[in-house]
Amino acid sequence: MEYDYVIVGAGSAGCVLANRLSADPGVSVVLVEAGGRDDKLEIRMPAAFKKLFKTAYDWNYTTAKQPEMSGRELYWPRGRVIGGSSSMNAQMWVRGCREDYDQWGVPGWSYEEVLPYFTRAERRVGSNHGGVYGSAGPLYVSELRSPNVTTAAFLRACEELGLGRLEELNGPSNEGYSPTPVNQNRGRRWSAADAYLRPALKRANLTVITGATVDRVVFDGTRATGVEHSGGAQVRARREVILAAGAIGSPYLLMRSGVGAADELRDAGVALVRELPEVGKNLQDHLTSGVLMRCRQPVTLTKAESAGNLLRYIVLRSGMLTTNVGEAVAFVRTSQEEPAPDIELIFAPGPFIDHGLTPPTGHGMTIAVVLLQPESRGRVGLNGRDVVIDPAYLTREGDVKRLVSGLKTARQIFAACAMKPFADGPMPPFQEAESDEELAQWVRERGETLYHPAGTCRMGVDEESVVDPELRVRGVEGLRVVDVSIMPTLNRGHTHAPAVMIGERAADLILGGMRRP
Repeated sequence: MEYDYVIVGAGSAGCVLANRLSADPGVSVVLVEAGGRDDKLEIRMPAAFKKLFKTAYDWNYTTAKQPEMSGRELYWPRGRVIGGSSSMNAQMWVRGCREDYDQWGVPGWSYEEVLPYFTRAERRVGSNHGGVYGSAGPLYVSELRSPNVTTAAFLRACEELGLGRLEELNGPSNEGYSPTPVNQNRGRRWSAADAYLRPALKRANLTVITGATVDRVVFDGTRATGVEHSGGAQVRARREVILAAGAIGSPYLLMRSGVGAADELRDAGVALVRELPEVGKNLQDHLTSGVLMRCRQPVTLTKAESAGNLLRYIVLRSGMLTTNVGEAVAFVRTSQEEPAPDIELIFAPGPFIDHGLTPPTGHGMTIAVVLLQPESRGRVGLNGRDVVIDPAYLTREGDVKRLVSGLKTARQIFAACAMKPFADGPMPPFQEAESDEELAQWVRERGETLYHPAGTCRMGVDEESVVDPELRVRGVEGLRVVDVSIMPTLNRGHTHAPAVMIGERAADLILGGMRRP
C-alpha cells in the first residue's frame, strides 16, 4: 500500500493532520493507529474517563523507579484509541500563556504566531469574552452544563484570598481563577476524533488503519519511505512519514528506526541510520500533588454514579456525569520573581485518589496542585524492544519547594469563609501537615502525573535539536514529528490545546503557506 502521507498516531495532532492534509483531493493520506474505535460509552460520558484507565484503551505505561518519589514506579495512562488521549482526558481546554510560546525562541512559534492556529481550531459556545476564541472551528469549547455547588464556593474562596478573577482563562495571561472551559458538545466529550477525523472519513483519499502498532520507520538510506506495523506489513509514503505518536511513542519509534544516540541504539541492537543524541531527552511532565478535604454535605461527585444521575445524563445530557472532574482552576505565582504562574490549582468536587481508581469512602473535595514549569528533566529510552520512561521527578530542589508552596495555598483556599459550609477537615489519605518537610514528604509519597509528558523530540534552531522549526527530523528526509514531543518547554496550561495547535500549524508547513479558516 502506498500513499502520499503516512501519519502514525490518531491522537490530537494526528486527527488534525488527517483532516487538513486530506482536504486536498489530489493527495492520498493514511492514518495508522494502534488502538481501536472510540465508540465506548465511557469515552462519550465526560465523568467516566477514569474507567478507561488500565483497559484496552490505555497504553498503561509505567515509569522507572523514581528515587526522589520514595522509589515508586508511577502509572502513566495514555490513550490507545482513535482520538488518542483526547478520548480519555479531562477535556480541559487550557492553552497556557504568552510567555510559554515566546520563551521557546523558535521562529514561527511565538505567541502571536501560534495564536491564529488556536482560534482556527475553536468553536466557542456561548459568550466569547471579547473575541478571545475562534467561533467557527471544528473543536467545541464550552462551559460545563451542571457545575457542582462546591465549585462556586472554590471560586469565591479564590476571591477571598485576593486572586484575580479571569474573564477568560485562555487570554494572553492566565494568572488568576476561572471555571474550566471544556471540550464538550451538549454534555458529551468532543475529542479530536469528533472534531477533525470523523468529518473527514467520507473522503475517498483518506484511509484509517486501526489495531496496527507501528514497529519502525522504514528508510532507504536516510530517506523515510514508509512504516512497518504489526505482523511485518508495510505502508509506503511517496512524500512524507509523519510521527504523531506523542511524547513517548514518537521518540521510541525514532530510536527503534535507527535515529537517536549511537551508543544507546547499539546497546538495543538497532542499526544506526542517523545519530541524533537528543532523541528522547528533555522529557518534562506536570507533576501534581493534592489536598483532600471531607465535605459536610452529600453534594459531591461521590454519588455521581447513582441511578438517578445516570438517567439524567442519558435523557437530558445534564447532571453530575457531565462533569470533567476538574471544574475550576487557579493559576498562581509562588514568587513575584516568576514571570508568569508556576503553579496551577485544579478544583475537583470529589475525592480524586489514585487517578480516580480508588473508590472514595465518603463525600470529599480535592485541590490538585500542579507544577507548571518543572526544572527537572528526564528521558525516554530503549531497553531492547521495550520503552524506558524516566521523568526524573523532583531531581531539582526548586520543584519540591514550588509544590510545597502550592499545597499551602490550597489549604488556605479550603480554610476560606466561602468553603466553611463544605470543608470539614482533611480526608484520608491526606493528613494535616505542620511543616514544609511533612508536605514535601506527602509530595514524594503520593505525587502523580497530570498526564502531560512533552519535550522528547525538541524543536529548535540549533543543530542539537531533534526537529527544525518546520518539524523536520534533522539529518534525514521525508520525516517529521508533529505532537507535543516537539515542545522545547512545557506550557503553563495543559497539552491537548497545544497538540491541536501544533497539528494545525504543521498542516500549513506541509502544504505551504498560511491557510485561512
